[in-house]
Order: sequence, then structure tokens, then C-alpha cells
Amino acid sequence: MISLAGRDILHSWSKFVLTGIGLGLLIGVTLTMAGVYRGMVDDARALLNNSGADLWVVQQDTQGPYAESSSLRDDAVRSVLGLPGVARAANVTYLTMQVRRAWASGAAPAGSGDDDVRAMVVGFEPGQPGEPGYLVAGRHITRSHYEAVADVRTGFTLGERIRIRRHDYTVVGLTRRMVSSGGDPMVFIPLKDAQEAQFLKDNDAIVNERARTAANPSLNRPGVPGLLEAIQASQANNRNVNAILVQVQPGTDAEVVAEPVRRWKHLEAFTREQMEEILVAKLIATSAKQIGMFLVILAIVSAAIVAFIIYTMTLGKIREIAVLKLIGTRNRTIAGMILQQALGLGLIGFVVGKVAATFWAPIFPKYVLLEPGDAVRGLVAVVVICALASTLAIRVALKVDPAAAIGG
Repeated sequence: MISLAGRDILHSWSKFVLTGIGLGLLIGVTLTMAGVYRGMVDDARALLNNSGADLWVVQQDTQGPYAESSSLRDDAVRSVLGLPGVARAANVTYLTMQVRRAWASGAAPAGSGDDDVRAMVVGFEPGQPGEPGYLVAGRHITRSHYEAVADVRTGFTLGERIRIRRHDYTVVGLTRRMVSSGGDPMVFIPLKDAQEAQFLKDNDAIVNERARTAANPSLNRPGVPGLLEAIQASQANNRNVNAILVQVQPGTDAEVVAEPVRRWKHLEAFTREQMEEILVAKLIATSAKQIGMFLVILAIVSAAIVAFIIYTMTLGKIREIAVLKLIGTRNRTIAGMILQQALGLGLIGFVVGKVAATFWAPIFPKYVLLEPGDAVRGLVAVVVICALASTLAIRVALKVDPAAAIGG
């Protein structure tokens, strides 16, 4: 039996290939959108892995420190360390901000690019949970002030000086895949520097706050000696952190350690599973729904394109289909030829889309994770969409009158 689909493709192969390329670019966008979502989930899990924690202790009635703001006193870590089953515990701070390059002349030289980078600044204690697990260049922080380790995606280089709030820091180490749940690269600095950057007010604000406090008559009562000075001292030395990262002893259930923290320490505690639920199911839930809507729209558009192309090609060979019917070709055979053409178009589009997505994914500013499972599911979806899209052309072909081959 003559392969009408094959002969038609060979007859107009350029139009068929160009249409497949156009469809392929659309499929490539669809695969990339799925990769963006996978990348967001992987960023969230990488954040938890990089912390090295089994338990997160945060401010009571919050879901911090990543999904919500959290603030607790840094001396709370001592009471957590005394709990049974705790191996290590350390304070940590997180602050997303613009980190600037500290140019010696005060301004960026020509051709140097952007002079600031959006990053998550992490304050940690060396040798404790929260420290970057590995470096790709340089060394770990050894001084208590003004040294930093940066993720390579910040664009910072070893020895470069960067500015965080009022102080300059020297980049002494570089790491990789240390990102926030939003995909921002991390910059690690000593905990005390990070506390000052996040919580300490600038000099003018401290002076103004002290003036307001001194002007408050209730704080200058003779019967309360030292109260005014104590308040002013606390205003100048804010010793808060965002969370306490806890590592439990081997064989200990993290939930067993979390229970007394919630019950007796007036703090909130989350296990790894609970924190992953917060980040994946809640923090990026809206983005996931939006990406899902885009995927549905792209699938509908792809189906419409395939249906239109196959329908147009079928209308262009009505006479040939009438001849086939006249010589006794069964409807099932004609329908199979049209279906083959639709599937051929879809397979060409899928190959082009997969190659395109693989090449342009690394260029995206946020991490795009293309999983083989998504590619397989995408291939199945393309086959189903093309099969459904061909039904319109098949219906038209089956209604062709064999007499049209004679009447012209």
C-alpha cells in the first residue's frame, strides 16, 4: 500500500520540517517551564542540605527562617545544647540583600559590569552547622571579622572586596550550589558581622532612639536606677539571630528533640521533613500553580498548531484521498496515514524541543533542572496531543466522496 503520509512529507519536506522546528521550539519552552519548577524544588532542598541541620529552632508561632521572618536571642542556643539527643547546635542568620563590590575608587570602573549582586548573606559560626560544606577554590573563613565565602554565581572572585552594609569583606573562598530557596546565591560571613549587618542600627538611628528614650518620663523615675542605661545599652547591642541549627545524635529521632523545645523553651522547632514541606508545598506553591497554568496553555497551543497543520495538509490532498477510496482503500488505512503524519510532526518537534531546552537551560539566570522523567512524560504528552489533534483531519478525510476523484 502506498504511504500517502510519507509521499506527502517528501513532496513538501521543507514546509514539514520548518513546521516541526516551530513546534519544537514551543515544546522546548514547555520542557524549560517544567525544568524551572524542578529547579525551584531542587534549590529548596539544596538550601536544607547545605545547612547541615536535622532540626531548625525558630521564633515561636513562625515558620522561619526561610518562609517567614524569625528572631530569637542568641543565648537560647545554650538551653538547646543541654537537651538530650542534641549533638551540635549553632546560631545562624539569613539576610537577602544587595551585596556591592567595594571598588577602591568608590565607583565601578568602565566595563566592569554591575557593581552589586542580590544574594542571601548567611552569618554562621565556623566549624558549626551552617558553614558551607565544601569549597571549589580558596579557603574557609578563619578570622572573626571581615572575611567572606561566596557562591560562584555571585560573580565574585578570590581576593575581591565586597561591601555589606557599612563594612568591607575580602572573599577568601568560593563554593557552588549554595543558594536560597529563591535561587539567590549565598555569601557567608562570620556570625557577629552578620548580626551587626542585620540587627544593629546605624549611629544616627541609635542617637535618635536614645534621645527618645531619655525623653520618656517613665524611664527617669528615681525608684528605678539604671533602667535608662540598660535600655540604651540593649539598643546599641542587639544580639538576635534568625534560627538555631541543630544536629541530633546518631540514632535519635529529630521529633523527639523538637517536642521539648516547643513545650518548654517557648520556641518553634521543625524537622527536615517539616521544613521541606514548608519550602516546597507552601513557599513555592503559587509559583508552581502559575507554571502549571503555563504548561496547560502551552499544551493547548501545541495541540491547536498540530491540528491546524495536519488539517491544512489533509485539505491539500483531498483528491488523492478520493482516489484511494475509489480503488477500495479502507478508512482505517487512510486514518492511519494521517495519524502517522501527525505523529511524525510531533516527534520532530519533540527532538528539536529537547535539544533546544538542553542548550538554552544553562543560560537562564535561575537554575533549570531537566529531568529524564519529565522528558519521557513530555514525549508521551506530545504523542497523545498529536493523536488527538489529528482527529479533525481524519474526520474530514473519511467524509471525502470517492466520486471527487472523477469529477475533479
